[in-house]
Amino acid sequence: MNLRLTPNTMPVAVRPSLLGGQAASPLGGAQAGGFSGALKSALNTVSAAQNDATRLQREVQLENPQVSLEETMVAIQKAQIGFQATLHVRNRMVQAYTDIMNMQV
Repeated sequence: MNLRLTPNTMPVAVRPSLLGGQAASPLGGAQAGGFSGALKSALNTVSAAQNDATRLQREVQLENPQVSLEETMVAIQKAQIGFQATLHVRNRMVQAYTDIMNMQV
């Protein structure tokens, strides 16, 4: 059972393993997808964690002896933390957009 959580808030330049063997660009270490690619990847990760937690919940409810309650609870917590982090990022992005739109030019 892998209980390791990977930090998604670290800059890409600090996380060379996410570059997939690509060299860092001279513009500050941004990967080819940029911000939208990183956001899409994070959303896919959160979605996969939620799907995994749902699958484990179903298996526990069906009394599958190969799925432990502890593993299910950890998966649920990981999905919940990921969702909360995604919600905070969304709220910050909406607030930044609102601030920019309210600026006088």
